[in-house]
Amino acid sequence: MWRRIAQPLAAAALPAAVAVQRQGTQCESWSKKQAGCPTAKPVQPKSPVPSDIDIAQSVQPVPVKQVFAGAFGLKDEDLFSYGPYKGKINLNLWDRLKDKPNGHYVVVCGINPTPLGEGKSTTTVGLSQALGAHLGQKVLTNIRQPSMGPTFGIKGGAAGGGYAQCFPMEDFNLHMTGDIHAITAAHNLFAAAIDTRYYHENSSSAKFIWNRLCPVDKHGKRQFEPSMYARLEKLGLSHKKHDPDLLTEEEIEKFCILDIDPDTITWRRVTDCSDKYLRKVEIGLNSSEFSKKKGEQMKRMASYGITVSSEIMAILALATDLKDLRTRLGKMICCYSKKGEPITADDFGITGALAVLMMDALPPNTMQTLEGTPALVHAGPFANIAHGNSSIISDLIGLKLVGKGGYVLTEAGFGSDMGGEKFFNIKCYYSGLKPDCAVIVCSVRALKLHSCEAPKIVAGQTPSKEYSEENLDLVQKGCSNLVAHIQNVRKHGVKAVVAINRFGTDTDAEIELVRKVAQENGAFAAVVAEHHAKGGAGATALGEAVMSACKSGPSEFKFLYDAGKDSIKTKILKVVQDVYGGADVKYSAKAEAVLAKYESDPAIRCLPICMSKTQYSLSDDPKKLGAPKGFTITVQDMYVSAGAGFIVVSLGDITFMPGLPIKPAYYKIDLDFSQHPPRVVGLS
Repeated sequence: MWRRIAQPLAAAALPAAVAVQRQGTQCESWSKKQAGCPTAKPVQPKSPVPSDIDIAQSVQPVPVKQVFAGAFGLKDEDLFSYGPYKGKINLNLWDRLKDKPNGHYVVVCGINPTPLGEGKSTTTVGLSQALGAHLGQKVLTNIRQPSMGPTFGIKGGAAGGGYAQCFPMEDFNLHMTGDIHAITAAHNLFAAAIDTRYYHENSSSAKFIWNRLCPVDKHGKRQFEPSMYARLEKLGLSHKKHDPDLLTEEEIEKFCILDIDPDTITWRRVTDCSDKYLRKVEIGLNSSEFSKKKGEQMKRMASYGITVSSEIMAILALATDLKDLRTRLGKMICCYSKKGEPITADDFGITGALAVLMMDALPPNTMQTLEGTPALVHAGPFANIAHGNSSIISDLIGLKLVGKGGYVLTEAGFGSDMGGEKFFNIKCYYSGLKPDCAVIVCSVRALKLHSCEAPKIVAGQTPSKEYSEENLDLVQKGCSNLVAHIQNVRKHGVKAVVAINRFGTDTDAEIELVRKVAQENGAFAAVVAEHHAKGGAGATALGEAVMSACKSGPSEFKFLYDAGKDSIKTKILKVVQDVYGGADVKYSAKAEAVLAKYESDPAIRCLPICMSKTQYSLSDDPKKLGAPKGFTITVQDMYVSAGAGFIVVSLGDITFMPGLPIKPAYYKIDLDFSQHPPRVVGLS
């Protein structure tokens, strides 16, 4: 914040009605009439394309309140500021917006990517810039907030790239407004509560715990805290909540002793840092964790995950308001009793505290693109272990802000088989929204890999010459993967627009081949996009295709399965056969045991499923590229995210904690003190 305010064009000096002059970015042939909001202004690209951070720092951002006021007529009280260029939406705005008509709803997903990524976030931002700065449309871009773990690791940031970015990049990739830190605090408070309760139950009597939980006051009376009411209701004791002395000794025992089975504790601790040494740790080794009652150390094996893997992150993305957030937090299952009964946050009386910690994280974060179009950046659940989408609340508010005829672009992680499928069957299930169009991002590079005949691509290494030389045969064979993703979108009743994200080494013949195959196989349109090199001007054809798709008729969206009626096995089989192209599903003995328990519980059986698998293949094997058929999926395990509201179906080993490579991205990140104020360098 200090760095930005110290620049010559400080927020206070900016005129209220017009965007600031941007250094070397104004396009002379552009007319203000082409903009969908007053602050929109196209970039003037350079060739070769500079680094992402150099581009981001060459553009003077507009005060973010001015961006949202200009685009949507918001008042000062509708927006909270975290410095001049990032902020939050005041959720009280919803009361004014809720009866307004929705705009068009567009989800951006992709094909199965290479380890280098195919530019899905970049395409989302580029499309926004095309619609808002060149095609005169009201548009709002809703994307996920990145974890700092990959930012300092191997992947880098997630603000987009080239001339299609959300910025300032430093604000986007580092801290934002503290939402992820709030999740870390809430998650770890719950973790501390679990182990503390386990220790006290094994070190003290039920009577001792009772006297601490409900002490006698100076008037000789006991009183339950309101946070304890949920536990009482679960035990069928709500009628005694106003007088603890009515509880019998047996009821006191049930209330006080959760009887935690330590082997069933699944609640990891989290940190927003990639650190593989925390994947398996032993806790409870200090002398203060010795139980005199049991005569043993209360230690156990535990683990850490990265913060965005927390169920609380998924809850943040799926909650529709503060009350819904609190309700979902209370349902989170952290472990089981020795009788096999689920133990939730409500049982610990911690739900209210978690909601308070998360309260300020619920409003979406306001930012902008390089060309001055508005963006909401909110929530960031992983798509391979959670549902992989930005928040419902961002989409609900955004659709009202853009209004009838406007566009909300929302991003789903990885391919249509991952974040896309979960967008349709989890996010839309809970939001009640229906997408008008899906953009499928592909690249010639990825299609060559999916030919199964090109050399593998390794993150951090330059791809082999096959990827930079024209090879129509490889592209043709690899298009099988693209066709599968088009079919996946169409099976949900949604129109598919293919965005061919053009790289500098792609030839016209390769691009035309991809376009032809896509349109012959059900795509509404297939267009080349060059937003990375040209900004919004390079994605106007994509913008026009999306506009045509949205206006071509009402949404025919449909779910793949009936979450409430279908059995869990039926839901899994439908995803495997209709989305992945597989033939059958087999279950490990462990998965069968969990499945039997879940099928017998009506509250769990009715939940949508969240498949946890590799992003690199339509199957559960990352080596099966293209569009494999007839394979059998193996379900290794299952667990329920009861607060988020889905059953996670694990198809393999997916780590919750990334590690660092030999040369992490942090080697390049530093402060340049030759400039005043010091400038961040090396972010990507």
